[in-house]
Amino acid sequence: MTMKNPQLIKIIAQFSIYLEENNLRKTTERIMILEEIYSRNDHFDAEELYMDFQNRNQLISRATIYNTLDLLSDSGFIRRNQFGTNKTRYEKASNFRQHDHLICLDCNKISEFCDPRLQQIQQTVSSIMEFEIQSHDLLLFGKCRKENCENKKIKQN
Repeated sequence: MTMKNPQLIKIIAQFSIYLEENNLRKTTERIMILEEIYSRNDHFDAEELYMDFQNRNQLISRATIYNTLDLLSDSGFIRRNQFGTNKTRYEKASNFRQHDHLICLDCNKISEFCDPRLQQIQQTVSSIMEFEIQSHDLLLFGKCRKENCENKKIKQN
């Protein structure tokens, strides 16, 4: 068994409390999925997560993956994102700062950024419009300028 970092131990404890308070079972598979998600630093979909477990010979069913992703999303431990496609992608959410995303239309790379001015704009709009903003998603779509982009589509003549 590997040593868990203090943040992961805290997340697992919070998730265990959530499960108990909602009369849900604390299963090994749910904890393994949570641990896997919090060991990642990317935006992933359910199939990628499933294949990662399969590639390590950890047999967790697709249904368990999808059901646990729904549970983790509903409980606020992960966030669902569409990023302009029909494919749902996920990212860890607990104890992480608000951020927004840049999505490259050529290579599909998703980059995160944070700009405190967006919070100021949000507060101003909320005040002017007399609207209580609960959350926001800012997705900026464009094309990366990197010539060595590994997934960049090659233009046909």
